[in-house]
Amino acid sequence: MALTIHGVARSRTVRTLWAAYELNLPFTHDPVGFGPEGCRSAAFLAINPNGHIPAITDDGITMWESLAINLYLAKKAGGPLAPASLAEDGLMTMWSFWAANEMEPMAAQAMYHAGGLPPEKREPEKVTAAVESLKAPLAVLEAALQKGGGHLVGGRFTVADLNLACVAFYLRNVPQALADKPAIRAWYEAALARPAAKRAWALRGD
Repeated sequence: MALTIHGVARSRTVRTLWAAYELNLPFTHDPVGFGPEGCRSAAFLAINPNGHIPAITDDGITMWESLAINLYLAKKAGGPLAPASLAEDGLMTMWSFWAANEMEPMAAQAMYHAGGLPPEKREPEKVTAAVESLKAPLAVLEAALQKGGGHLVGGRFTVADLNLACVAFYLRNVPQALADKPAIRAWYEAALARPAAKRAWALRGD
C-alpha cells in the first residue's frame, strides 16, 4: 500500500511533507482541510479519531502526530536522516518529545498572538509571557547546537533537526525570542534553505 499523507500544507502536515521530500519517498497527498468537511468529517475521523491533521496511511497502518510520523518515515527510509544506532534513535526521539513538550506550546502561543490571530484577538502580553517562558528551553537548544556543530544528533542533518526546525518556525514573527541565539538562527536558516523544505513550504502558499 502506497504512502498517503492526509492534511493541507498550511498545518502541521507541512512537517510530514518536508520529511517525505527529504527522504525521497513517493506518496499521495490528500489535502484534507479543517472543519466539518475536512478533518472533522466522518471519513477522516475513521483515519484519525482525534480529528487532527496530519495523518498517514502506509503499508496497512495508520498513524497520526506529525513528529512521530516523521520519526517512523525516517527509520523506514533509512539514510542519513535516520538513526544509525539505538543511541541515535533514542536521542532523535528525545529531541522530538522535547520539542512537543518544552517548546511548542509557548512557541505556538507567541505565533498566534504575534500575527496568527485576527488583530482584534491578539494579546501582546501573551507574546511577552511566551518569550519569557521560552528563555530556558531555547538556552538548552542553543547549547546543544553549539556542542553539536550546528546539528542535534550525529553531527549531521537528521529527522531530529527537521522536527525541531518545524517547531522553531512558530517563532518566525517573534525575532526577539532568538535575538541572542546565533546558533539557533543559523541552524534554522540552513534547515529551511534545504531544497526539500522549500518544496514543502511552497505548498503552503506563504
